[in-house]
This record gives sequence, C-alpha cells and structure tokens, in this order.
Amino acid sequence: MQVPQVALLRGVVRTVVDRIGPALAARTWGSIGDVDELLRELDGTDNFAGIGSNASVAVSIAAARAFAHLGGSETWRWVADALEATPRLPVPHFNVLNGGAHAPNPLAFQEFMIAPVGARTFADAVRAGAEVYAALRGRLREQGKLAGVGDEGGFAPDIDAPEEALDLLVGAIEDAGYTASRTGVAIAMDPAANGFGTRTGIYVFSGREHERDEMLDLYARLARDYPVWSLEDPFHEGDHESWRAITAHRGDEVQIVGDDLYVTSAERIDRGAKHHETNAVLIKPNQTGTVTGTFDALRAAGRHGMGSMVSHRSGETLDAFIADLVVGAGVGQLKSGAPSRGERVAKYNRVLEIEAADPSLPYGLVPRP
Repeated sequence: MQVPQVALLRGVVRTVVDRIGPALAARTWGSIGDVDELLRELDGTDNFAGIGSNASVAVSIAAARAFAHLGGSETWRWVADALEATPRLPVPHFNVLNGGAHAPNPLAFQEFMIAPVGARTFADAVRAGAEVYAALRGRLREQGKLAGVGDEGGFAPDIDAPEEALDLLVGAIEDAGYTASRTGVAIAMDPAANGFGTRTGIYVFSGREHERDEMLDLYARLARDYPVWSLEDPFHEGDHESWRAITAHRGDEVQIVGDDLYVTSAERIDRGAKHHETNAVLIKPNQTGTVTGTFDALRAAGRHGMGSMVSHRSGETLDAFIADLVVGAGVGQLKSGAPSRGERVAKYNRVLEIEAADPSLPYGLVPRP
C-alpha cells in the first residue's frame, strides 16, 4: 500500500475514534436516520468535506448492520424493509477489460463488463463470469496481449479502440461456450467520458478529436454491432445536450447510466430525470456518505422509473455491504469488478451466501417500464 493511502486511512481512523465515537457513545440511537443526521451535524458541510465520506460511510454502514442485528434480521432483509422493496438477486456486471484511469494502457474507455443476463441463478452467473474471464485470459495470451490487470481486476491489454475490446469480449464469451447477446451474456460499457471529454462536446481518444455527433454515431454503431445492453457515463457530466440526445434516441434499446452526472445525489437524480438525461443511475454509498443518503438516491430513481445499478468503488475493501444493499433494494444489477481479487470477489461471495440461504429469491434484471 502506498504511503499516501496509509496516511489517509490513519486519518479516517482518527476521525472515527476521536470525533465520531464519543458523539455516538453519548446517547442512544433509535434509527439509522438519527445516526446519519449526527454525522451530517459533525461534518458541517454539504458533501462531507469536514469529517470525510470515508469515515461517515463506514460508521453509517456499521450502524445499519447494528440496527439489522438488533431487529433479528439479515442486513439485506433490513434494507428491503427500510425501502419497502421486493428483494432480488442481481445480475453481476464483471469488469473484465480495463482502460482509462484504471489501467496503464492507451484505451480511453474505462470499463468493459460482461453481464450474464440469461443465467438461471446468481451462482450460474458467477460461473459464467469466471469462465469467460478465463477464456479472455487465454485469448489475450494467444494474441500476445496478456499484460497486467487494472484497478478492478480486469485485464489491461495494449489496445486503444473500443471495437478491439468488444471483439475480444465477444470472442471470449463464445470461447467459454456462451452466447454473446442481450439475452445471453451481454456487454456493459463505462467509457467514463469525464476522463477524455469536455462539457462543450469535444472528446479526444485514439489520437484525434471526436465531436458530439460523432460520439452519438459511435455509440449507436457499437450497440448495433455488439450485444451492448448498458452504457454508463458516455459523455462528460457537463455535456447535458449529449446526455439528452442519447437517451432520447437510444434509451429504448440501451440502458443509459449516470454516475459522475449524479454522484448518488437524490437532488441531482431528480434534476436529471426532469430533463430526461438518463434512464438509469449508478448507486455508490461512498459518494453520498451515508446509508440514508443512499436510500434517498434509490427512492429518487424509483420515483422516476429509472433503473439502478449498485456499485463498488475503485479503491475497495473486503466489506460486502453493497451485496446486501443490492439484494434488499431489489434493483437487479451489481457492479463489483472482475471475478478476481479478494475485495471484488467478497461481494459476489456474499450474494452467493444469500442465495444459498434463500434460494426462492428471484434472479435477474428488473423489467423496464
């Protein structure tokens, strides 16, 4: 672990022990909302710039587990009760090819994921993900492109065009004995366009500039030629015209997901829904800083008929709260990296535990309205 990361973690621990701990111990607490309100008061800013979201979200998650335990409930059932949701086992989205800020290669688009939407169970989906991942490793080795892995466990070959990445995925899916389709093993992409674009609609990758209309045409072609079912952050968060355009023209066939656009903020989700900028939202508890804020974001997406994909973060730990969150919320989509590296696999293993304990839970995507 790098020295700056160690210093950051020590600072988080000091904040929890010295500031948050004494405040929590000073009284009793009746709900997660009460605890999260204390955290907001201690912080004193709009975005947890005071105590930091790393500290606040850790305490909030611990409190959520404590309230579930006191109520004699599994955490995922407690989440379902809090949200008045129908639990569901999610389709895992395995990030198996990395680029952008997550990998030391020239590929501008950040994540290429496989999603076994056609699996019968979550266990079958995990098996498919692992088999495709292994087949992809073999294909990269044969082509002399096998290199290291990115931050989330996906391979980082020396390629720069999104078509190259998608060809590799389709080939690996078929090598593993599956069907590459929107009803079999589908593909999801997260270009993370903040990394190579501007709010004025100019995007630079593969050695040249691409204007807004070129990007719209590119995404349309990729969705036509490959089984791409979900597209996250295809444009810069400030390029609102492009967001509205792609959702209007492609939203019926492809899920358009906002991450940097919303940062798990209910207020931003309401605004995006008003302007028809996406039809889905990425949900990251660390972005909003509390479990209550995460619930607010999920409720906002639900109010507007938008899909939700619960997500890990790039700098992860072995904590698997998001596995309980995604099952309890019943949103049907989990993004937690490749089927490798302990901090990623922990989330998938937790969902497997939940499925084994209650095999009657349904698996799969939530039907779109």
